[in-house]
Amino acid sequence: MSHVENELSSQPECWKRAAELALQHKDALPAAGERVAVVGCGTSFFMAQAVAALREGAGLGETDAFAASEFPASRSYDRVVALTRSGTTTEVLDLLALVRGRTRTTAITADPATPVMRAADDLVVLDFADEESVVQTRFATTALTLLRAHLGLHTEQAVTDARTALDEPLPERLVAATQFSFLGRGWTNGLAQEAALKMREASLSWTEAYPAMEYRHGPISISTTTTATWMFGEAPEGLAEQVAATGALWIEGRLDPLAELVRAQRLAVAVAAARGLDPDRPRHLTRSVILDGA
Repeated sequence: MSHVENELSSQPECWKRAAELALQHKDALPAAGERVAVVGCGTSFFMAQAVAALREGAGLGETDAFAASEFPASRSYDRVVALTRSGTTTEVLDLLALVRGRTRTTAITADPATPVMRAADDLVVLDFADEESVVQTRFATTALTLLRAHLGLHTEQAVTDARTALDEPLPERLVAATQFSFLGRGWTNGLAQEAALKMREASLSWTEAYPAMEYRHGPISISTTTTATWMFGEAPEGLAEQVAATGALWIEGRLDPLAELVRAQRLAVAVAAARGLDPDRPRHLTRSVILDGA
């Protein structure tokens, strides 16, 4: 069994621990009413998008999400939250240094022996969710669960659904599909983007992600009998029928959306296995991007 398979299978237990930690770290996490930017790179950027939509949607304060390299330095925030599994990513460290002394910063990381521990004002360490695989699974979803719990939006049903996502077989025809489209609405747009990234990283798949209402504005044209379209959360009225009419496989997101991401992680590993690929060592990727001269 690969590292990534072991790691993605441990997510229900990681989520339970993260929900408990949220209470212990409430002072390190954004308070209601704060203007917040959540930043990250790669997978962490997509988790930032999900968090930002959840927080602002809950009426807890204006919240933006940025790739760390695209943070608008001219804007003013009460707090910047940085998601970084490795604690060594150059763009994240550069951003924390840029805002130091003028904006409160919180880093959520998996490794306590890294530079981010000195770069941020407040810290939350999820070392129990660290990973050996280059491909992120449990750290990303555990960090999101921590923040979801802090917002009062995490439920035990999410953990139960994650176990279901691990136990149930994947839908027939899915592994053999030639193209995958993931769709989201609101906070699940970030999850859809992350699902697509997992498929690219682990299995070199042709994969795209869109806001669900945008799928009919062009992307549906690629749908055919060998493609699959997967909805995270409740689908817009009529979309399932329109996709089915193309002959494409429609996957309804019936579990908690974060648990649906676990199912997508499993799909990425299954497609990699079917293609003879090693999901622990994706092509051209490393655990952390550390730029020369940084």
